[in-house]
Amino acid sequence: MAYEAHKPLERKWGLFTLLTFVSVAIGGLVLIPPLFLQGVVTPLDTLRPYSALEQEGRDIYIREGCNTCHSQQVRPLKSETDRYGAYSLAGESAYDRPFLWGSRRTGPDLHRVGGRYPDSWHWIHLTDPRRLEPRSNMPSFAFLTTTPLDTSLTSARLAGLRTLGHPYSDAEVANAESDALAQARVVAASLRRDGIELDAAQERSEAIALIAYLQSLGHAVRGGGAR
Repeated sequence: MAYEAHKPLERKWGLFTLLTFVSVAIGGLVLIPPLFLQGVVTPLDTLRPYSALEQEGRDIYIREGCNTCHSQQVRPLKSETDRYGAYSLAGESAYDRPFLWGSRRTGPDLHRVGGRYPDSWHWIHLTDPRRLEPRSNMPSFAFLTTTPLDTSLTSARLAGLRTLGHPYSDAEVANAESDALAQARVVAASLRRDGIELDAAQERSEAIALIAYLQSLGHAVRGGGAR
């Protein structure tokens, strides 16, 4: 019955094309202008762009589909702020490309997970989730602990993000690879202090980068600054 109602319109391709254009134009007028309003996307004063290692970890997070099960937006509801912490602010996402707010939660929201657990907790959780939560349906990502981190494009990645407005300095772009490896050693040292045995390859693994990224989440509300 519904098809019969718009069947005559489909036969008039000129009118149909015109109405389609009008619909798209109206949508554009609603959605595009806010993108040019700086006040909508002004970064928080405490927000910093992701470090070279954290940015690599973020790309791994996206590649492995973590954002399909975990959201990164704490809504202003008491039940959520009691569980996750302060609700998310638009200014926290100014340097997120793409945005990872999410629309479903198979697992918990991660926007405030940074600093909540030690690095060793994340290492164990990635390798054997059910060791920490027997009811977890999260798959093991143990392979990340032995997959070497490729930093050959890290500098180019930061340079590209700088063209989009991320405030990376010339030094940060030029030294991106060495900075990433230096921070990886800091994470590895933290793991060893907690009794996690690492070989030289694991110290430069993708798991290290992913942990660095997870620990950076929510830093603007915690006060920003370096790791």
